[in-house]
Amino acid sequence: MNTENDRQRYTDVSSLLYKASQSIRILSHLEWPSSVRHQFFATKAKEFPKVSYPDFEASQTLAIIKDARRLIKHTEVDDWLTRIATKIEYSACMLQATNTSKFYEYSEKLYGKPKNPFVDGKTTPLELAQTFEKQINSFSHFDVGAPLPMCYLASDVAAQMEVAVKELFGDDAPEVLVVDELSANALASPKLIRIKRTAAFTDRDAKQLISHEAHIHVATSINGLNQPSLKILAAGHPGTTKTQEGLAVFSEFVSGSIDLDRLRRLADRILAIQMAIDGADFLDVYRYFLDRTGTERQAYENSRRVFRGGVLSGGAPFTKDGVYLEGLVRVINFLKAIATSGRADCFRLLFCGKLDIEDIPVLYQLEKMGLCKPAEYLPPWAQDARYLLSFLTCSSFFNKMDTAQISQHYDELLEGIPRAGM
Repeated sequence: MNTENDRQRYTDVSSLLYKASQSIRILSHLEWPSSVRHQFFATKAKEFPKVSYPDFEASQTLAIIKDARRLIKHTEVDDWLTRIATKIEYSACMLQATNTSKFYEYSEKLYGKPKNPFVDGKTTPLELAQTFEKQINSFSHFDVGAPLPMCYLASDVAAQMEVAVKELFGDDAPEVLVVDELSANALASPKLIRIKRTAAFTDRDAKQLISHEAHIHVATSINGLNQPSLKILAAGHPGTTKTQEGLAVFSEFVSGSIDLDRLRRLADRILAIQMAIDGADFLDVYRYFLDRTGTERQAYENSRRVFRGGVLSGGAPFTKDGVYLEGLVRVINFLKAIATSGRADCFRLLFCGKLDIEDIPVLYQLEKMGLCKPAEYLPPWAQDARYLLSFLTCSSFFNKMDTAQISQHYDELLEGIPRAGM
């Protein structure tokens, strides 16, 4: 039984862990300034980029974690808090180990790697990426009806984003700014969404960014900040990344904004990470992406994402970009389980802050104790879940069917049909 003293202790530990997390700013710490890109292309892309990172002093963060651990006991909630403490600890150690193989060791502990199996113990993110690659290539001669690529400016996307965040968040809507320097095309926080001025966007990108950044990352951040008893739910530490990015990509799916090019980019990230783990250096991966994208700038940016913080000569990459598809699989499987078991009551807990799917049982307990508040802001597809629950209801039955037998039947049906000109 959780006593009043336990409830206060959970709140105190949560606050300490939140305080410790505030020094962990992984993406900004690992950011490469534009001067690195200029230097790389000045050498005709023949030499490694010249990268250095600011020193990270982990001692203060680790001291706060130590204080938190002194308060932790042996309940299920304490086990959850211990897992968070460990993730923040690893994050601090990873930032302290940039440019070394130790960086990769901590990255793997935090984000996993492409050959780690899913919950089924068999399939892996690498296998998923390879399957997507093969399938998408099979559509290469099919006219999908897409308009001309890269037809929107950053200012166009920013204008659409401003409308979307005001509609969902009202007075809590973050500011939307177009900026010159950014490590990605867009980055979001509870108070600010930044969009890179030099980025060009397709017709789907604006809707993708709204579904991904605003409807998930901003919403879960604001919901976490609104948790007075569990401040840690406002901290986007690496222990939450798989679920947060998985939810964000799922949001793209369920809103109808994802496309084959986006899927290919996500799969390519996993393939490139595995290349680097296997020993490919920055130039090898750059040439791989140059062949894939046809543009030097995009090939550089894609390669930078794989090697930031790690070792440019290969063997020790940053594995964070593998979580998008892995997280997507985790979220879809969890949602299917909710539908199959009739536990739609757990659905909205996914949005009460920055969390991992494995946290749901503990958060359910905390909600019953009055320590975890319901989410105030939900993405549109969760506010009106009729489509989602209809899809999951059908999907739960499809999962019971013998897919191998069905595939064989339709493969035989299609085998005798010549390919039409498309």
